[in-house]
Amino acid sequence: MAYDYDLLIVEVKDGVATVTLNRPPLNPLNSELFMQIGDCAEKLTDDDEVRAVVITGGEKNFAAGADIKQMVEANAVEINKFIRVAQEAFTKVENIPKPVIAAINGYALGGGCELALCCDFRFAHENAQIGQPEILLGIIPGAGGTQRLPRLIGPAKAKEMIYTGRFYSAQECYEMGLVQKVVTGDDSVIEYAFKVASKYAQGPAVALAMAKKAINKGMECSIEEGLLIEAQAFSICFASEDQKIGMRTFLEQGPGKAKFVGR
Repeated sequence: MAYDYDLLIVEVKDGVATVTLNRPPLNPLNSELFMQIGDCAEKLTDDDEVRAVVITGGEKNFAAGADIKQMVEANAVEINKFIRVAQEAFTKVENIPKPVIAAINGYALGGGCELALCCDFRFAHENAQIGQPEILLGIIPGAGGTQRLPRLIGPAKAKEMIYTGRFYSAQECYEMGLVQKVVTGDDSVIEYAFKVASKYAQGPAVALAMAKKAINKGMECSIEEGLLIEAQAFSICFASEDQKIGMRTFLEQGPGKAKFVGR
């Protein structure tokens, strides 16, 4: 599948798509970049050659927020259209039915933080600074921060991050559960994320997609509804080749020996 963008660089290797934001040095998120992110997420969803995704801003910065120059003179009608484009793009990222990892260097602020929140995991270099500083501009997070952040770290901590607008270190974010791995020294967080994604890319694609759907959708409803979603997702796994491979291999060779084909 062709990934032809001017504000994104997409490389596919060993079943892993690495998506790099391409508005250096700070990768400010404007309408065009939001639209390209959304379109890319749709293609990643449909691309059978891609079984895991890494999203990054490169070795310098992840993304330092939405493009203030585009917003500063906007009226309420114009900004509503702008933020709806952002929300729709990020929701498409969240719904990619494959493991998605954010690899964070430098600043991941405002919209950059909100993009990372759409991923399944966030890995950060120790140099990373993460936050929702919109309050310092007299506004609030608008691309999912008020909704995804409290679901991830709890409402009180999310309110602290949003009310104060301060930047948090990678280690602080790790301690609050916002970041799952801190990479230190000369080690590359992008390379680390790729290695982890490569392991997921060798897993049972249907089961991983169903696990993601059950968890994400289950967080939005009652446990009774969530159990119905889980039962449906569990059953769909039995339509996959990987389920047959996994169970037969277990019976014949024991656990952890299956070579999945991604179907």
